[in-house]
Amino acid sequence: MAVDTLMFAVITLVYLGVVIFLGYIGYRQTKGSDDYLVAGRKINPVVLALSYGATFISTSAIVGFGGISAQLGMGLVWLTVLCIGVGVLVAFILFGKKTRSLGHKTGALTYPDLLGKCYQSAFIRKITALIIIVSMPIYTAAILIGGARFIEATLSIPYDTALLAFAAVVALYVVLGGLIAVMYTDALQGAIMFIGMTILLVLTYTYLGGVVVANSALDTLAPLVPENLAAAGMTGWASMPEFLSPIWLTMITTMVLGVGIGVLAQPQLAVRFMTVKDSRSIHRAVLIGGPFVLMMTCVAFTVGPLTNVWFMQKNGMLAFDAAGGNVDSIIPLYINSAMPDLFIIIFMLALLAAAMSTLSSLFHTMGTTIGYDLNPLVKNRKPSMKAIQLGTLAMIVVSTVVAYALPENIIARATVIFMGLCAASFIPAFAHALYAEKPSVSAAKVSITAGALSWFLWTAFVHVKESSVLGISDALFGVQSVLPMPWGVVNPIVIALPISAVALLAVLVIQKRASTTS
Repeated sequence: MAVDTLMFAVITLVYLGVVIFLGYIGYRQTKGSDDYLVAGRKINPVVLALSYGATFISTSAIVGFGGISAQLGMGLVWLTVLCIGVGVLVAFILFGKKTRSLGHKTGALTYPDLLGKCYQSAFIRKITALIIIVSMPIYTAAILIGGARFIEATLSIPYDTALLAFAAVVALYVVLGGLIAVMYTDALQGAIMFIGMTILLVLTYTYLGGVVVANSALDTLAPLVPENLAAAGMTGWASMPEFLSPIWLTMITTMVLGVGIGVLAQPQLAVRFMTVKDSRSIHRAVLIGGPFVLMMTCVAFTVGPLTNVWFMQKNGMLAFDAAGGNVDSIIPLYINSAMPDLFIIIFMLALLAAAMSTLSSLFHTMGTTIGYDLNPLVKNRKPSMKAIQLGTLAMIVVSTVVAYALPENIIARATVIFMGLCAASFIPAFAHALYAEKPSVSAAKVSITAGALSWFLWTAFVHVKESSVLGISDALFGVQSVLPMPWGVVNPIVIALPISAVALLAVLVIQKRASTTS
């Protein structure tokens, strides 16, 4: 279905005008490095909540995970439970308050800077920054792909044009306005996302005859589960896969745990807690952030499976087949095929808002990391805004190049890769820094190194989805995974995060015994 060109142009121009205006306000309010890096530490709790939620929920959740749920079913709703319990409650109350407090106390300006100052270690700061710079472009590229694919499907314009224009618009206000501009535009984009996803849920159930009829129709599709998925444990789109089956392990370890726990160590999210003036602001933000994340994830993981009912009724085929075997195209195709013109535009803006809010945060994080944390000229001097802006531009170019190199069906997986690596590398050391009176530098070094190394080894030699692409295991041992099933579908975070935690605890125990015997 082609959207009304004039209507699209008017609404999009208004939206871009407001985004640019908010970016300009952020630019005008950015007077120094504190403003550019941590928004002057005076952000309103409502803006914090919407910015955090909009950064967390991107095209990865809506397009990538929505497509995965269309293929594998509603079991992915368990990720919503972890997103609320861990991504909001634990992240804000247990991690957020201490992050804000230590950020203010140490004067930290970035996530690597915070860990480095808590441990008083240049090594901790540098290794944290390096992990971010190596892994974040993959996640950023996936977000770029999600936005560009929807623009391509909606406006019938070349993918290359959509990708480049998309990156350029976001780059404009991120480079000029810093974190204030990012968080102001995030708040607008979060509101648009909430409206768009609410309407999507209502229209989907309306088109399919209501909640009861739609869910019953989805349940009756169980006999149509493809043979390869049924053999791997899938029982239907309205039920969980068989316990400990390959699909169950993939869904739980990769999607639910990989993202649900991985959110705790996201640098672009953690730095937001340092932008408010007191803990009371964080408490207030929870009341908005919780419902926002609930709506965003629950709608994506509900509508995704229901697209099978719609495509079966209209085209006589499942959503995955209708999308040509590309899960990243299922949600865009459904919107463009099923929804009225006005909503296509509204949802495209919601999707663009989701992508832009996350992209702007990732661009800002990578720019500050390379222009401040990894800048050899920054020691005791104040950070250079020009260096950070140049670093941001450089990482935008890198991310765009990576987007061209990534294969299809990558959006959800790239998200899990980035979040899993961050979780395994940072969570134990981050928690230790926040809650220990005198955090151990040695324990943090061993934990971060062990977490990152074990994550990479499991990724390269065991987890088939990545090891088959990397080809290292095949080249050395002649097999895609050195361990038999079901280990090949167990996500690296399930192995690497416990290793990282045990490594930290082991060093602490050794140090304690050494101090008591000396």
